[in-house]
Amino acid sequence: MRAIPPTTQALIFINVLVYLLQLVTGNLLIVYFGLWPVSSPDFQPWQLVTYAFLHDRSTIAHLFFNMLALFMFGSDIERVWGGGRYLRYYFVCVVSAALAQLLVSGISGGAPYPTIGASGGVFGLLLAFGMMFPRRMVVLLFPPIPMPAWLLVTLYGALELLLGITGTQAGVAHFAHLGGMAGGFLLIQYWRGRLPIKPGRR
Repeated sequence: MRAIPPTTQALIFINVLVYLLQLVTGNLLIVYFGLWPVSSPDFQPWQLVTYAFLHDRSTIAHLFFNMLALFMFGSDIERVWGGGRYLRYYFVCVVSAALAQLLVSGISGGAPYPTIGASGGVFGLLLAFGMMFPRRMVVLLFPPIPMPAWLLVTLYGALELLLGITGTQAGVAHFAHLGGMAGGFLLIQYWRGRLPIKPGRR
């Protein structure tokens, strides 16, 4: 088994460290660093990034599955892109997921609540993995069915859209997941020169 690349390793370490701090400080970090709707007095611009390092402290499953996906999909992407481009991509997905969530929360209204979790960045990595390694076989945990990466990404995207539209799984930011995938797709297309705005020369 190959070692975890350094940037992926650092992201996992920071997420675990912040989770341990959450266990000690309670909801304090969520109040200041979770992503609150723009209409909330608790909203701050830095939350567009910081929310992605917070997880539900009542269950370790939220952190575990996000970090497992970060390891599974992020490691190979970092090996191909290198740490710098990989990190830029990850944070673009994090921010695009946050913007999608803010848009949806602004339209839907209701009581303000914070969004937390690395899922927006992770779904962006899933999208990149499917685009870069479309024929690589992956196996789901539940159920353990092997399928090519492109199919996994397609099914996950369709499922998130369905769950978001129907309001299934209340409390899960499905449109944030889709926002992370959309931001990642646009950035990859930009890097490939397939958007009207072309990458500049370096």
